[in-house]
Amino acid sequence: MAYKITDECISCGTCVEECPVNAISEGDDKYVIDANLCTDCGACAEVCPTEAIVPGN
Repeated sequence: MAYKITDECISCGTCVEECPVNAISEGDDKYVIDANLCTDCGACAEVCPTEAIVPGN
């Protein structure tokens, strides 16, 4: 189950550097996680200052 980024994202970019598989990219109004690349490691969620990254459904 891939992680997802909620609307709480402030586009700080902190998560991008933490992703070991480069699954995170800048979207139109927030960063997005490519579910096909995400390995569910949670590294991005651990560093998010707004807790905007959560396990997907």
